[in-house]
Amino acid sequence: WSVARRSLTARTPKNCCADDVIVHLLDGTYELFRQFYGRRRFKEGKDTPFGAVVGVLHSILEMIEKGATHVGVATDHVIESFRNDLWPDYKTGEGIEPALWAQFHPLEEALAAMGVAVWPMVELEADDGLASAAQIAAADQAVEKVCIWANDKDLAQCVRGDRVVQVDRRGMQIRDASGVRAKFGVEPPLIPDFLALVGDSQDGYPGIAGIGKTTAARLLNRHGAIENFPPTVLGNERDLALLFKNLATLRTDAPLFRDVDELKWPGPTAAFAAYSERLGDAGLLERSRKAPVAPE
Repeated sequence: WSVARRSLTARTPKNCCADDVIVHLLDGTYELFRQFYGRRRFKEGKDTPFGAVVGVLHSILEMIEKGATHVGVATDHVIESFRNDLWPDYKTGEGIEPALWAQFHPLEEALAAMGVAVWPMVELEADDGLASAAQIAAADQAVEKVCIWANDKDLAQCVRGDRVVQVDRRGMQIRDASGVRAKFGVEPPLIPDFLALVGDSQDGYPGIAGIGKTTAARLLNRHGAIENFPPTVLGNERDLALLFKNLATLRTDAPLFRDVDELKWPGPTAAFAAYSERLGDAGLLERSRKAPVAPE
């Protein structure tokens, strides 16, 4: 966070007023996975019932302690989405360990009790929630920057200049539009087309046979979106490519909030004391009470 915060500060225009808002959006499901397997390695394979939930909450409190005022978390309330109806091999919840799966819904409940805006996604995915939240927040003139804290390739399509950026937690890199171009070879709006051509093994679709990253970038930079490709480029694979593009395109119309101030952290709710006790970490309650609350 400290590295990312310094980078964000360095990129802040000098004429921005002190009241300008930086919105932080997190993929709660990814954070839960990260905490679960990180703690398992640290504890030599031993899992605690709510260890990953506790880890996510402490991570968010650390962000708040270091200056974050507006925070929103999207989660996969269920793993399957409308995309599973479009492509039978799209990712499912198969293979998720029971000890991890059992912490999905408690995380959502604990976040809400801690006062954090949380959006459990059902028909859509967490990435769609992040994309929708980023679009709503970026439309607010009071918002200086939107930071999407998630590593998924498809979220690169949400990047806009240096106003909406993707924070790669693993490498502590902040990826603006130029960073997306450097990594993928195409502009952010063409990321769904790029993934449609090269595939995304994490999400379960293979792309178009014979087209790698270099070829995909060359074709997209020459012709633009897949819909503009000459018929001879993809031939009989055009409809398949458009299907994969549909899978890769994040939805941005989820009505998650109306005003960005709904993401302002107000401090823990009265219910958080009971949740802190249930999670077996009394330090959570004390830390949340001491964390700075954004001024009105």
